[in-house]
Amino acid sequence: MEFKETKVNGVYLIEPKVYADQRGYFMEAFKQSEFYEHVGRVDFIQDNESKSSKGVLRGLHYQKGAFSQSKLVRVIVGTVVDVAVDIRRSSPTFGQYVMVELSAENKRQLFIPRGMAHGFLVLSNEAVFTYKVDNPYSPQSEAGIRWNDPALNIQWPVEGLDVLTSEKDFKLPFLKDAELFD
Repeated sequence: MEFKETKVNGVYLIEPKVYADQRGYFMEAFKQSEFYEHVGRVDFIQDNESKSSKGVLRGLHYQKGAFSQSKLVRVIVGTVVDVAVDIRRSSPTFGQYVMVELSAENKRQLFIPRGMAHGFLVLSNEAVFTYKVDNPYSPQSEAGIRWNDPALNIQWPVEGLDVLTSEKDFKLPFLKDAELFD
């Protein structure tokens, strides 16, 4: 695997080695020893999966306090544009974001450390999105930031798409009003 640190502190783009032939392909999706060597120790405890249709935008989500989560995300069907926003006030990249296309075809993964808001937009007819987390879901710790916050100026590729988001995501606060990390 190739680990590339992005412009946002602690976020890594991971590109696996894919061995393809007439039968199909093989790849290591996760190898703990390599992950620890390049990113550091993160003890993932749970895998999650969601299926969404074209134009669905999920996010920008995070968990606060003791239940904050690191995530290792990838797409196994379809294509999404994935976004991680640094919401750690003490970080030199506070308020900056990384946007990466993740797809079943490119097999890329994105590691998102604690202290980030995360979301994705589905570009294909459908997408199956899977991710590892290092802390369980805690409803009382759930938080988020509005996906279209003008202060973040995220350049979502929404032109020509009917964006569909949940009512809860539509009502998320803007960055200036959100509960953030120190």
